[in-house]
Amino acid sequence: MCTVVVLVRPGGVLLAANRDERVDRPWDPPAAWWPRHPNVVGGRDRTGGGTWLGINRSGVSAAVLNRAGTLGPAIGKRSRGDLPLIALDHDSAEAAAAAIAGLDAALWRGFNMVLADPAGAWFVKGAGYGNPSAKHLPQGVSMVTAYNPNDLESPRTARHLPRFQAAEPTVEAWRALLADSAGEPAQQLNVVTRGGFGTVSSTAIVLPAAGAPTWLFAAGPPHEAPFRPVTIG
Repeated sequence: MCTVVVLVRPGGVLLAANRDERVDRPWDPPAAWWPRHPNVVGGRDRTGGGTWLGINRSGVSAAVLNRAGTLGPAIGKRSRGDLPLIALDHDSAEAAAAAIAGLDAALWRGFNMVLADPAGAWFVKGAGYGNPSAKHLPQGVSMVTAYNPNDLESPRTARHLPRFQAAEPTVEAWRALLADSAGEPAQQLNVVTRGGFGTVSSTAIVLPAAGAPTWLFAAGPPHEAPFRPVTIG
């Protein structure tokens, strides 16, 4: 279960994420991997060929997460890593949300998406049938796991949402929270590897109202791996 936390404020958007995955699933760090999507920079999943999180040169960021009970691939379903690539062919988060909402959700297992640009953020839910639903996220902090935004039925959200809301709205403060592996397994934001599954990378993205976006990426668990800048433009 991955985690995305987003802060929407007048000065832009701050987005942070931990990717939880099988530690033996191969991937590549963020770069421009896709000739058919030349404006997209993201981490590449070598198994499915897509990405869990990326950004385009218009300053739109897109992340995909599993819905509860939908972990892993399924025969006859497309890789959910295709969805950020589809979204990032658009030059605003609103247009990206509309594009995803126009798809047939039955082509994929259940998914959540967070789409953001300097003007705001959107949440898109694919239930595995019909069309995905899209809604604009409000000002303030929203946390998305395998559940809906800020759903306290998620033990992780119940534990950590108040901490992000109370923290200083800076990359440094949020990085410290991303590295926290305290608590029961279901509550852990930085998942300690067990059964071959754990947190494999971490991200902090700033989408300012004025100026260029910045992306810091840790190519490993965020309490161990250093956060390094990603080249976007």
